[in-house]
Amino acid sequence: MIKKIILLLTIFITSFTYAQQVKIAGKVLNYQKQPLENVSVSQLYSRNGVMTNARGEYLILVSSGDSVRLVFSLLGYNQHQYILPRLEKNIELDVILEEDNRELNVVTVEGQRTVTTVIERIDYLATKRASSPWGSLESLLVTMGGVSTNNELSSQYSVRGGNFDENIVYVNGLEIYRPLLVRSAQQEGLSFINPNMIKSVGFSAGGYSAEYGDKMSSVLDITYRKPEKSEGSASTSFLGGDVHVGNSSGRFSQITGIRYKTIRSLMNTTDTKAEFDPSFFDIQSFMAYNLSSKWEVNFLGNYSHNLYKYTPRTRNTSFGTLNMLRNFTVYFDGQEKDKFLTYQAALTLKGRVNNNLNIGITGSTFASDEQERYDIEGRYLLKEFDESGIGVTDDSSVLGIGTYMEHARNKVESEVYTFTHFGDFKVDSHLLKWGLTYQREIIKDKIKEWEMRDSAGYSLPNTGIDVNMYSNLKSDNHINSSRFSGFLQDTYRLKTEKGLFILNAGFRAAYWTFNEEFIFSPRGALAFVPEGMDNLSVRLAGGIYYQAPFYKEFQRIVNVGGNNIIELNKDIKSQKSIHIILGGDYYFRGKDQGTSPFKLSGELYYKNMSDLIPYTVNNVKIRYSGENSAKGYVMGLNLKLYGEFIPGADSWISFGLMKAQQDIEGIKVPLPTDQRYNFALFFQDYFPGYERLRMSLRGLLSHGLPVSAPYKGYENGYFRTPAYKRVDIGFSWQILGEDFAIRNKNSFCKAFKNIWLGLDVFNIFDMQNTNTYYWVSDVYNQQYAVPNYLTGRQLNVKLMAEF
Repeated sequence: MIKKIILLLTIFITSFTYAQQVKIAGKVLNYQKQPLENVSVSQLYSRNGVMTNARGEYLILVSSGDSVRLVFSLLGYNQHQYILPRLEKNIELDVILEEDNRELNVVTVEGQRTVTTVIERIDYLATKRASSPWGSLESLLVTMGGVSTNNELSSQYSVRGGNFDENIVYVNGLEIYRPLLVRSAQQEGLSFINPNMIKSVGFSAGGYSAEYGDKMSSVLDITYRKPEKSEGSASTSFLGGDVHVGNSSGRFSQITGIRYKTIRSLMNTTDTKAEFDPSFFDIQSFMAYNLSSKWEVNFLGNYSHNLYKYTPRTRNTSFGTLNMLRNFTVYFDGQEKDKFLTYQAALTLKGRVNNNLNIGITGSTFASDEQERYDIEGRYLLKEFDESGIGVTDDSSVLGIGTYMEHARNKVESEVYTFTHFGDFKVDSHLLKWGLTYQREIIKDKIKEWEMRDSAGYSLPNTGIDVNMYSNLKSDNHINSSRFSGFLQDTYRLKTEKGLFILNAGFRAAYWTFNEEFIFSPRGALAFVPEGMDNLSVRLAGGIYYQAPFYKEFQRIVNVGGNNIIELNKDIKSQKSIHIILGGDYYFRGKDQGTSPFKLSGELYYKNMSDLIPYTVNNVKIRYSGENSAKGYVMGLNLKLYGEFIPGADSWISFGLMKAQQDIEGIKVPLPTDQRYNFALFFQDYFPGYERLRMSLRGLLSHGLPVSAPYKGYENGYFRTPAYKRVDIGFSWQILGEDFAIRNKNSFCKAFKNIWLGLDVFNIFDMQNTNTYYWVSDVYNQQYAVPNYLTGRQLNVKLMAEF
């Protein structure tokens, strides 16, 4: 009897609950009336949510009788919120989403498109919420699958076995260059990309389409936005500050950002005690003017002024193992003064000829003035420690004693002028794109540097007859060359009973007058979304990718009378890489079907490389051999789990396995960027019921990199640095928001939209990471590798206001 009563009650309650639900259904489109898939449709303040299908359709059940707030959101689009009054019957609600141009502090519930190309859209909104020394886009990028870094002071990154020079970066279609002389991360200054100005970010770790230039590893495609109304922000911290303003008035819009960075506090956590007086400053502006409803002219300009002054005093480094403890002490004299000035600008005219045809032209220029001057003398003592960590008192503990001196007077001036025509044409299910580019390069350099080492009164290397420099380098070169390049590609969408097929195929061609080389690069990608399985997509991509040499790659060192002279190798060829990539994405939900979806992505890749130019890496300085004397391959697997573990806060975990090997004239050694494993985590959270207090966590773990002795290639022996381990955590508290009552009562507070106060703890576990090694020698010319440790634990307080 009791069981029957319980069963009847269950049926009654279930029927009653179902009867109290109504259906809200409709479509979600963009402004071109195209359906948007995987838009998150959720009921505010509940775990009730669904996703749109490939036709942009959705159906969500809500309780009747009460008002309902529905939130529509998709990564890259403005979030829309609808308040529906008391619902008594089923309704239809169609929604149009516009592309996102809001500031980064806005809380969004961001969905994700099904990836049908090899360009992945990056959640740039998390950039300012990420805890990292610079808060740059690159600090977020290194947590993606296949991307890694081993230096938190640098904005450079390695992608699937490629070096920094193999990554191409575009901002509004303009290729971004970096200074050629920079040799340490401390000198780098600011990344070109200003997070305050970003509209969208696309990234590919390989297999990208023909519209992107001739690089072997990756492409980062940034688009700056055009404000629709007045906006601005300002922030300051122990590491610098920034300010940006934007506005729109009739046909004209502009957004301008100014940034300043300092590294004094960070460098105080290293082993070297020194006087740092860096000054890193840049200003960027993006302006647009509508000539008519169809034609627009825009301007992008950047000026970067980086001064690096460094006066070392002392250094004390302990290293080794429990059974082989060493201590390296240095007393310095001298200083270093570097200057890196860069200018970059582009003027673009583009327009719509008709509904199917768009064309445009761009003229751009890049110029740099780089100077490196240093005279630093160091008197060092290398001693052995006992197991207690206390120095042995007798003379037998001294392993090396001596002096070294480093001198440089280096100068590089470069100018790059570019003229480009581009366009696209849409016909039926085809989208044709093309581009033609002419580029003029003028580069002058004068390099004069040498290093002297003296151990126990003997100059090294000691021949017994002459006094020689340990190393020296001299260059006085000038290049004036032209490049011609172009591409043509087609994107074709085919809807069948089996599902949706998307084919992207095209080619690039280029010619360089310096070495009279012509290269041809076919590329293609095929994506498939099965019918009835909108949560799954698979893709296959590949092609031939060239690394067109740009000055450093064709510098060859020759020995003339005991001096090392840099000459330009006119027989140099472009490095070649054949990409094959198989990947897929799968969307799923947790046990609670009301939760936001998760996305699991994976890619298998293989790169076969030929005509490689061997190189060594010291900090961020890449020194090429100047000869096409190697070949190699890279193979691996990348996995990434992405999702909103809590609404409005994106998080992800990425993991990669890789092997990168080269063959240098018959000797097989790893590539300098060979990392067998790589793990990264980015996690965001906020206190339940108190969203004003948030947390972000960034963790990195990667395999150590191969290291060789200076002025010797990896083919002459190598070892690996320890694994790179780092965890950064940040907290932010919203002390003023648009919905705060005080804004309506206080005229000063009303001037601000939001004010955030933040606290970061960099390298929270104070892990010692090795960047490079300093090599010292004894009188027998035996070398010891002394690790150069990176930064330790560091606190940072920041304040950000938006108006």
